[in-house]
Amino acid sequence: MAVSAPAFQSKSWAVRFDRGRVWRSRIGFVLIATERNIEEEMPLMAPEGVGVHFTRVVMGREVNVENLAAQLDALADAAALIMPEDRVDVVCYACTSGTVVMGEENVIAQLQRGAPNSKATTLLTGVITGLRAVGARKIVVGTPYLDEINVAEEKYLRNCGFDVLDIQGMNLRFDEEMVRVAPDFLLEFAQAIDRPDADAVFISCGALRTIEVIDQIEQALGKPAISSNQAMMWHCLRLAGIDDKVPGYGTLFRDH
Repeated sequence: MAVSAPAFQSKSWAVRFDRGRVWRSRIGFVLIATERNIEEEMPLMAPEGVGVHFTRVVMGREVNVENLAAQLDALADAAALIMPEDRVDVVCYACTSGTVVMGEENVIAQLQRGAPNSKATTLLTGVITGLRAVGARKIVVGTPYLDEINVAEEKYLRNCGFDVLDIQGMNLRFDEEMVRVAPDFLLEFAQAIDRPDADAVFISCGALRTIEVIDQIEQALGKPAISSNQAMMWHCLRLAGIDDKVPGYGTLFRDH
């Protein structure tokens, strides 16, 4: 059967291109399935010309050791889905507690298997790098987690060379609770757990909206404060060769 000519036919256009919105770097984040905050916060801290991209890995609803550990074998496939026909400069597993449970080396190995042409890192790696950058050795830690996760996190941080003076958790089980913790409560929480001999306070968990009050926490305590999402984005940018100082997100982003 003969095919009729189209009713409309495009002209030959001399299309003009520019460098696009993303011309400096692309960063990919592997999120847990229940995550509700990181996709909103990463663009806030991304300098002009930096793109952020997301994929997810299956995990049970409750944030506990068993569910976190079960993600490991799925990380490579998740990382491979981020711009599979191109690449991101950095790929990051975006969960503090998950990295504690599975271990940085194990997580990074899976990410590299799925995205071999990207630099691989984890949220917790960013936190550890950030704490070292601000010169912190003695720290206090605040989390939304169950104590089974807090115990594992304290041990992990001690093994990384930090003196954990105290770790306090809110005993929340689900991400939908964690994302609703009020930022002004986080300011009060940080002040309540701080100790005079602590070099810095670390507020752990990508689900907490700590970046909204990170400057206020530092002003109230008179010392550096590190939060999960702040440190993760800072570290990913530095790995990507982006050294912009971004105001409004604490000493780490302003001075390092």
